[in-house]
Amino acid sequence: MTLRFIGIDPETGDKQSPTVWVDPEARELVFQGWKPSPELEAECAATEVPGHARGIPEGEAVIRFPARMVDMVREACDAVERADVR
Repeated sequence: MTLRFIGIDPETGDKQSPTVWVDPEARELVFQGWKPSPELEAECAATEVPGHARGIPEGEAVIRFPARMVDMVREACDAVERADVR
């Protein structure tokens, strides 16, 4: 697997690095972000929406990343949709 780096939080410090990648083989977006507070994670786990059970399944995680990275997420979405990313 070779990830394509899209971008890193422009306001990142030495120890914080929310990051966006694309996995062209799997055609997936890959995010590195901040762990949520226990309260936020609990709220996510308790929320029920149609077709989605409550809780956070094993192998899944809630992450946070700053809104200032939205353009990077859009770029990653475009890249993963393009036929030439493989």
